[in-house]
Amino acid sequence: MSSHTHSDSPVIAGLLLAAGGGRRLGGRPKALLPYRGRPLVENAVRVLREAGCGPVHVVLGASAAEVRERADLSGCVVVDNPDWAEGMGSSLRVGLASLAGTDARAALVSLVDQPGIGPAAVARVREAYRSPASLAAAAYGGERGHPVLFGAERWADIAATATGDKGARVHLARHAGELMLVECSDVAEAFDIDTPPDLARLL
Repeated sequence: MSSHTHSDSPVIAGLLLAAGGGRRLGGRPKALLPYRGRPLVENAVRVLREAGCGPVHVVLGASAAEVRERADLSGCVVVDNPDWAEGMGSSLRVGLASLAGTDARAALVSLVDQPGIGPAAVARVREAYRSPASLAAAAYGGERGHPVLFGAERWADIAATATGDKGARVHLARHAGELMLVECSDVAEAFDIDTPPDLARLL
């Protein structure tokens, strides 16, 4: 067993943002896109767990009731973002708020619509945790991408600056010198499922 399973290891929560309405996909909620016979959100949860993250918190928005009904999210903390249409920032705020008061030392944030990013890449970013002030992100050819790891000391500032579709970009820009980039292009592909032609990548 690897060392991160020991009880004295820090709790790194997985925070999955799965609220998107798939506007460019004709309004199909991304969480329910079919992937290997199951809803896409289940794959994203599995990836976080296999990478050693736990607990896993899932933020739902578009068609939240249908997602709860059709997807197996057992063992996850599932929270609804009523303001999901405002953009990713609101989902990030809801997710971080759901982690407040837990014993998580960091949140590893991933997106539901990136099935090319598997456990190997997520585990690499998870292993970049050093302290509750940690700030790390996967990189692809040197370009920052997801997942992103936020130490708990950063959550309040991120929540205060996460608006619209910016997500944590304001915080990341302010603290660029503290960000550890973890190259993952050898083990993952960072594409998004945004438009109808992208759906071919789910086959």
